Amino acid sequence: MRGEQLTLLRNDEILRKRLAKAMALECFRNTKLEDFHAGTTPSSEMGDYSDVKVVSPNGEIPWAKVSRLNDEEMKALMIDVVNRSYAFLSFLFGKHSGGEFIELLKQHDPVPKWDDPEMPAE
Repeated sequence: MRGEQLTLLRNDEILRKRLAKAMALECFRNTKLEDFHAGTTPSSEMGDYSDVKVVSPNGEIPWAKVSRLNDEEMKALMIDVVNRSYAFLSFLFGKHSGGEFIELLKQHDPVPKWDDPEMPAE
């Protein structure tokens, strides 16, 4: 990536939003998170899952209080995300590929059906 692409990113909000979506797709969406998401989702007659409970040897746990990932799964997910983020940044700041990728983002949203990113509330 060259200086002019960095300037473009700094000054073009649409381009930054497209880059954020591309990063989410490449660094988070297609990770071990997909494996954890692949299980069976419980149904809820109430719609808010307040009627869903997990039965454990130590009693029932309301769905809102259930940890969805154990420590081992969370560690595996974070390792995968960090590795994919590093690979994405290495690609983006590579001598030949990063600038071309920014040029492609100027022309095309990589995931147009996704909502555009917003700044998180403080």
